[in-house]
Amino acid sequence: MDMYCIRRGTSKPLLLIHGIGGSSRSWQLIMDALVEAGREVIAVDLPGHGATPALLGEVSIRTLADAVTNFPKKQDLLGIDAVGSSMGARLVLELARRGGIVGAVVSLDPGGFWRGWEVPFFYYSVATSVRLVRLLQSVMPTLMGNPISRTALLAQFSAHPWRLPATLVGDEMRTFATSPAFNKLLDRLAHGERQKGLPKGTMKQPLVIGWGRQDRVCLPRQANRALGAFPDAHLHWFNNCGHFPQWDAPTETVRLVLAVINGEFIFGGLPVQSTQLNHPRKVFSKLAIGLVLIASIIELFRRKT
Repeated sequence: MDMYCIRRGTSKPLLLIHGIGGSSRSWQLIMDALVEAGREVIAVDLPGHGATPALLGEVSIRTLADAVTNFPKKQDLLGIDAVGSSMGARLVLELARRGGIVGAVVSLDPGGFWRGWEVPFFYYSVATSVRLVRLLQSVMPTLMGNPISRTALLAQFSAHPWRLPATLVGDEMRTFATSPAFNKLLDRLAHGERQKGLPKGTMKQPLVIGWGRQDRVCLPRQANRALGAFPDAHLHWFNNCGHFPQWDAPTETVRLVLAVINGEFIFGGLPVQSTQLNHPRKVFSKLAIGLVLIASIIELFRRKT
């Protein structure tokens, strides 16, 4: 399958892989800086997202990984450095595991390392958010243009959604609502095969896993499991950051990516620390407040119409 992509810049290529429901435009806050740093940035639309048609037949994390594996082969880009976000972060881990596909890898808040109560929490919270996004598409430009309603709708995904550009999150909400692959992939992420890892000493290229300390989708406690699966990886914490470091901390994300792919990353030995989000009662209480705000917004628009 041919995947649509945005290609900008020159010199050594860098592959960007977005998360579930997103598109190549998910990276717009950091693309200019990466290009200015002398990289050719190649941001793809995954199958069933953006301008790339859905896969024929089985739609799963495995078949998606196969499609992403074939992309650098067809484009003569084997060994390309890669950055992934969320589901895309899981995909770049899989590309690294398969060997010979990618070079240096930065995996930002990878999905697939939840256990126990975290599985239904992830599945039902994200599924509910997407149903609301689909329901509100007719008024989405207005909602995204208002920092209060933007915060209510994006509280699970960003540590400070009121700061995000309305155009960025508007694009994301539109692709979330229209992706034909979303429902199947969400189910496969939550209930499908777990991500396989690599034994210590077998990773030949730099691998850094970045995690937002305020991530309410892939909780920070899951970083330990990701490192357990990929013991050769290093961990970088993003403070005051939610699920998408390229949104909440774009400057820091660019610095991290460039340091890793240029061979300049210095591992600081930071331990995996717990955060206030690790306890389920605290996570659910924060999301409950957001859902109350969203319900109030829906009722307000219902009365106006």
